[in-house]
Amino acid sequence: MNAVKTLCAVTLLAALVALPLRAQQPAGQTQSFSPAAAAPDAVSPGGKDYPLGPGDVVELRVFGEPQFDGTYVVDSDGKLTIPFIEQPLDARCRHINEMRKEVVTSLAKFLRSPQVYMNVKEQRSRRPAVVYGAVRTGGMRFEMHRRARLLELISNSGGVTEQANGSIQITHTEQSVCPEPDEIGDARGGVQGTDMLGVPFTVYKVADLKLGKPEANPFIRPGDIVYVAEASPVYITGAVTSPQGLYLRERMTLTTALAMVGGIRKEAKTSEVRIYRQKEGGVGREPMVVDFKKIRQKQQPDVELQPYDVIEVPEKGLSITDVLLGFVKTGATSVAQSGAVRVLY
Repeated sequence: MNAVKTLCAVTLLAALVALPLRAQQPAGQTQSFSPAAAAPDAVSPGGKDYPLGPGDVVELRVFGEPQFDGTYVVDSDGKLTIPFIEQPLDARCRHINEMRKEVVTSLAKFLRSPQVYMNVKEQRSRRPAVVYGAVRTGGMRFEMHRRARLLELISNSGGVTEQANGSIQITHTEQSVCPEPDEIGDARGGVQGTDMLGVPFTVYKVADLKLGKPEANPFIRPGDIVYVAEASPVYITGAVTSPQGLYLRERMTLTTALAMVGGIRKEAKTSEVRIYRQKEGGVGREPMVVDFKKIRQKQQPDVELQPYDVIEVPEKGLSITDVLLGFVKTGATSVAQSGAVRVLY
């Protein structure tokens, strides 16, 4: 009787242990202990949503079929060539899970229930975007594994410094690998231009970006060069409150510059303000006389400054009356400071 009880207890214990094993085992398949079989849909962390492009390196493993194991590179046409699969697979802008399912379908023509593991081993199709110029951390490189807008890159570079002239130039060095519909025509908020080599670029305004205007905050592509333009200096001397150099902001005028240095002093000769401007070619300077008095009275248009302008505000010439008045004031001050004066008869 004791032997029967013992046999029943052992049988019940074996059944309880076997229950979790059956729950883990997919119906209709035999249990396998290979990593590939245990996780056939595994992908690299964060890589399953990564759209493939030319240059990306993909790792492939097929359980029990080592002839397929290895790394494969997406070619310049966006194709992925795998041994024994007749036609190269189109990989451009496709996710790794999509590619794995297609590989399984292709291998199933001559393999029974192939168990395939695929992983994005190296992401090479998207070159880093670079931010430099008038930012607190210049030369920042951003790996573009996801979409990001201009403001995010500027913020991660420490923000714009006081040396910025108010414009941001974005140069696209390559075509977008997988352009989204909302990226087409995304440059509508900028001004188009080309550099001396004929390379196109787009210019956006820092002020518009700070105001949160959507058209001033475009998507940044991999390989983009973002240049926060640095301001050139202008110099103000003569009869002003605080003679100094200033950073030339966008479309800065003479009136604005003089206000930024505290304004002109009362002895200034405003009818003959001189602006010394570099000649074309950078050799020498050409003086320009401006009647600032008429500008203030709206009788003449304001003058837009250019990089490296030197502004001189002269003082009025002293007349004989000014000299005598100055002498009398100086003498009276001296007498007052010397104390009582005793006169002897």
